[in-house]
Amino acid sequence: MKKLRNRFERFCFQHRNWGIPNLMLFITLGQALVYLFTRFSGDYALYNILCFNRDAVLQGQIWRLISYPLTTNVDNYLIFVVISLICYYSLGRAMESIWGTLRFNLFYLGGIVLMDIFAMACGGMTFRYGDVTYTMSASYYAAMGTYLNLSLFLGYATLYPNTHFLLFFIIPVKAWIFALFYLGVTVYEVIAYSVPVFCFPHNLFPLVALGNYFLFFGKDVCNVIPLSWRMWLSRRFRRKGSKTQTAPKTEPIPFTRTQNHTPPREAYNHRCTVCGRTDVSNPELEFRYCSRCNGYHCYCEDHISNHTHIE
Repeated sequence: MKKLRNRFERFCFQHRNWGIPNLMLFITLGQALVYLFTRFSGDYALYNILCFNRDAVLQGQIWRLISYPLTTNVDNYLIFVVISLICYYSLGRAMESIWGTLRFNLFYLGGIVLMDIFAMACGGMTFRYGDVTYTMSASYYAAMGTYLNLSLFLGYATLYPNTHFLLFFIIPVKAWIFALFYLGVTVYEVIAYSVPVFCFPHNLFPLVALGNYFLFFGKDVCNVIPLSWRMWLSRRFRRKGSKTQTAPKTEPIPFTRTQNHTPPREAYNHRCTVCGRTDVSNPELEFRYCSRCNGYHCYCEDHISNHTHIE
């Protein structure tokens, strides 16, 4: 798996300019046009044409598989729509600049495909709770674009965890804090969708976008956790055996009178020919080789200019 990921990253790096450049610009402009048309026309005609609908897709309207991200934020206030569009465009551009066009396109389009697969596979499933039959409603489909954009924010927080966002335009909060908050909200939604009954697999819908995020980031998801926390956790959960490891036992060499018991030679790289100091005994010294001496003779900084040349 590691070799496969390395090949994928190498391929994306070598062809980083492939794909649709500035993809988030087209997506945000499309979202803005759908929002403005819906607000000024007073109906949801364009929204109903582009939104995801499993039954309509099965009837041949396959453009809904890729057009539903344009229907996000239709019911929000104008100020929130403007802020979210500017925010997600900036996040997408930052990720594309560090990843390249190809890998960012695959990341965003991969999230769309995973959403489509889950919605098409589980959209028609029903379950009964008492006398009531439940199925995946339009509210689940409407949230597909929202979860996709939130995974985009989570990817940005992984690449730039120390970037500050202004909460309420006043309070600076780092990106990794928002990322952990989003993960907590996702867990809550999985539990909340299980009320009043464990409606599997509908309650797993918020996890679909996270699957695409983990697929592209792998071990890099740990970047959302501060380095100090990771070091504390590594010390906390370090294997107990690593602290009690002992050196392997060795058999003593029998003593013989013919053995030479002189102390072993000190390992060093440079030794002064005059004073005998080495880079091990005196690491603060600098050593040089004299070009005027016959052969290779090393001298410390005190004797490189004050010694008798060897001829």
